[in-house]
Amino acid sequence: MPIDAAKAISAEPRSTDLTWDQKDVQLYHLGIGAGRPATDPDELRYVLESKLHVLPSFATVAGAGLAVVGGLSAPGIDVDLAAVLHGSQRIDLHRPIPVKGTATHTSSVPAVYDKGKAAVIVLRSEVADADGPLWTSDTQIFVRGEGGFGGERGPSSRLEAPGRAPDLTVERAIREDQALLYRLSGDWNPLHADPEFAKLAGFDRPILHGLCTYGIALKAVVDTALGGDVTRVRSYSARFTGVVFPGETLRIGMWREAGRVQVSVTAAERDDAPVLGDTVVEYA
Repeated sequence: MPIDAAKAISAEPRSTDLTWDQKDVQLYHLGIGAGRPATDPDELRYVLESKLHVLPSFATVAGAGLAVVGGLSAPGIDVDLAAVLHGSQRIDLHRPIPVKGTATHTSSVPAVYDKGKAAVIVLRSEVADADGPLWTSDTQIFVRGEGGFGGERGPSSRLEAPGRAPDLTVERAIREDQALLYRLSGDWNPLHADPEFAKLAGFDRPILHGLCTYGIALKAVVDTALGGDVTRVRSYSARFTGVVFPGETLRIGMWREAGRVQVSVTAAERDDAPVLGDTVVEYA
């Protein structure tokens, strides 16, 4: 079996150095649709080096996305990329991410869940620099065809939407080339670029990276509900519930609560098919 859960969980955490600079940050922001309109002062904070701040979801690609790339090569794990889908993502920020940094990335596999027809691999990343912890992230990877090994099924709770209309709703158009641009930040899975590979995975055309949708949604929340202040974000979690195709429009609803914003993200052209669920931004 390609996944040896016991071996993966018992393996020693692995550490490596990662670095990033303003170009990496700018490229990531462009990859999630920043910079439109190009002369908007609020957008220039994401793309102009003299005004640059860092959206916390940049943590998912810092160092070319080591959390996923490194995790899928961990001891006991050998999977087919065509069978891999992103299940969920959570980031906890210990302090704002600097525009330029050198840090130590420590990765581990705290759990592998058996969902019957699939396995869910939990990848944990802890990142710290010379001044201390920067962020901790948990990534859940859904691997089709790898379940049935007798492991724990894992948690399955779901977050219900509030019983009222969203306090804020915005739409974000996805460019036809958005996935081609986003993948330059380090996720080279051909599922997001190669039509033939996408067909092998069961899709009629390449799909957008789940983490691209994840970043677009967080940017929308920061820009509309948090006054554009990226430093207010304390944590951000979401479950990937459906695919997005380049060229579609995301409809993002937000419910404001004390210290947090609950979010729904749907594909507007497909009768608001859900694409992100259990989505919460906690803020200061």
